[in-house]
Amino acid sequence: MLNISHNKLNKTVDLTPYKSGQKVFHKRHFKHFNRFLLAFAIMGIIIMFLPWTQNINSRGNVTTLTPEQRPQTIQSPIPGRIEKWFVREGDYVNKGDTILFISEIKNEYFDPNLVDRTGQQIKAKEAAVTSYGSKVNALNNQIGALITERKLKLEQADNKLLQAKLKVKSDSIDFEAEKINLDIAKRQIGAIQNLYDEGLKSLTELEEKKSKFQEAQAKLISQENKFLASKNEVINAKVEINRIKAEYTDKISKAQSDKFTAESNQFDSEAQVTKLESDFTNYEMRNDLYYIRAPQNGYINKAIIGGIGETFKEGDRLVGIMPANYDLAVETFVDPIDLPLIHIGEDVRVQFDGWPAIIFSGWPNISYGTYGAKVVAIENFISDNGKFRVLLAPDESDHKWPKDIRVGSGAMTIALLEDVPIWFELWRKLNGFPPNYYQPVDAKTKTDKK
Repeated sequence: MLNISHNKLNKTVDLTPYKSGQKVFHKRHFKHFNRFLLAFAIMGIIIMFLPWTQNINSRGNVTTLTPEQRPQTIQSPIPGRIEKWFVREGDYVNKGDTILFISEIKNEYFDPNLVDRTGQQIKAKEAAVTSYGSKVNALNNQIGALITERKLKLEQADNKLLQAKLKVKSDSIDFEAEKINLDIAKRQIGAIQNLYDEGLKSLTELEEKKSKFQEAQAKLISQENKFLASKNEVINAKVEINRIKAEYTDKISKAQSDKFTAESNQFDSEAQVTKLESDFTNYEMRNDLYYIRAPQNGYINKAIIGGIGETFKEGDRLVGIMPANYDLAVETFVDPIDLPLIHIGEDVRVQFDGWPAIIFSGWPNISYGTYGAKVVAIENFISDNGKFRVLLAPDESDHKWPKDIRVGSGAMTIALLEDVPIWFELWRKLNGFPPNYYQPVDAKTKTDKK
């Protein structure tokens, strides 16, 4: 039995008479086995030529089609302290429902009457603006009165100047007349002196002429004084005009300066009113921010900061909410080497975690428990996990996705590519080659048209 000897037992001993030998050494099973091998080989060869859909398997998770439908956290734009909760985890809330109430922790906002006091400041500043406006109007009236008065004063001074000029002209005529009278008196004295020397005139007549000559000289000097005085009056009139101009220019300039100061104060008060109004609006909006409200219809997932009296900074997450209405989608991640094979509108099969499935990745038509999807978005930048993100939406022409799946659950995706024979796929797998590079029919049609 141990084949220690070269003598073979089956040649020296006939085992066929025994029942066990008859069951073992008959030749019928060889025929069946050979037929089985032949049928298996033929079936294997046929299977090798069956079509196989190349595919890309990847893992992903369920998400929503649009960003506003995804789970989100609610933050407070201001720091505060939690005072009261109005909901519990799992509650359904409508858009605008109050979730919690917070109180102020910054000392500049502690005053409960801050909004009212700011409104009073606005009224006071608006009254100051009105007062400055009235002052500006009064100064405008004052400037107008000064301009009118200056005009009248200048007209009066111009008349005086004209009178002085006319008086100068009159005095100059009188002065010339006195010169002529003096010349006449001189000639008369000379004539009387000659007549007196000849004895034709008396001494009395000579002395009378000399007296008239003296009077003419005195009148000439007096008229000359008047003439010079008239010239001085012209100069004084001109000086008066300049004085009036300077005086009223100074008064008007001072009034305009006061007006500009009042306008500047008015504009400053208006700016302060605007700033106070902005503060008033900000305080009102800040008071409204004490009530944290739901941004949309949904379910309260988790209170991230719970309890009463806990403080938080601005932007801290307070509570998570899941929108009630959303369109399901699947985000999956593909390797960079497979990215050129993924196109918008590509057919993808999806298997959700928790949903039993029988999957033939290369034969999607006979797979069970998978659902159809379409590629709707391909990320252009690589993700943190070293892969590219692809967003899938339900295929409207396929079975509807299960209603009980939840956002965040896992999913396995199978992107369907080109159809090839099974032998080619086995050869590709054994050699480690990537799937065939191809373009969808629509893309090829567009290329041909170009």
